[in-house]
Amino acid sequence: MSQGAFEADSIETRTNGAATAEDTTDEESAAEFTFDDVSVVMGTYNEEAAIEKVVSDINEITDGKAEVVCVDGSSDRTPEIAREHGARVIEQEPQGYGVAVSAAISAPDRPVVVTTDCDDTYPMEQLPEFLEEINNGADVVSGDRLYHGAAAMPGFNRFGNQAFAAIASVLMGTRVHDTTTGMRAYRKEVIESIEWTENTGLSAELLIRPLMRGYEIREEPIAYRERAGETKLDPIQGGAAIAKSIVKVCLEERFR
Repeated sequence: MSQGAFEADSIETRTNGAATAEDTTDEESAAEFTFDDVSVVMGTYNEEAAIEKVVSDINEITDGKAEVVCVDGSSDRTPEIAREHGARVIEQEPQGYGVAVSAAISAPDRPVVVTTDCDDTYPMEQLPEFLEEINNGADVVSGDRLYHGAAAMPGFNRFGNQAFAAIASVLMGTRVHDTTTGMRAYRKEVIESIEWTENTGLSAELLIRPLMRGYEIREEPIAYRERAGETKLDPIQGGAAIAKSIVKVCLEERFR
């Protein structure tokens, strides 16, 4: 079940001119999205050990109805495997996590965009729950890896993610539980209304900016799995870059 996103007494609504779910017409609100309306997107970089399973899981769970988009900078067979299993592949020079994911979330024309990672750590079997939350009025559904303990996550990474959430919660004045998860669902208009600026810290930015602009955010507990293949992120340098991004983005939104 969803955590209802955040404790009601801790959230401060700030619309700042943002279009929220309340601004949609009655007809739009009544219409329910199906997997025909969903694109599942990811940045991929040398993930041939996992990409077949990730794309196959998406196809199985959505009966092949969801579009799969990979923005790829790989030097291995990742793009070929993705195409063989029906994914749309957009190739680009490797420029970092945020550049790839920014391109991925902007590519689809469908009204619901789901982000995931290509390393098989995220449960595609929970896609129906994410879509249900969108249909129930959420603008963003954010997967909370830490709710169930994230035993598959290295201890140092788990501590870092808890620290990131604590920093963001203090700076935003709103309790969040997992700022750097890679699995989220968005209404397309949320993505289109915000200029995304971060690279390594994009995962946190993708939560912080919509939340601080008054969009309806809900956190959904997810089961996090051990990754297939080798990690590409240095935990020290990457962690420092993410923490810096969180502070920067929170302050920009606070004073915009």
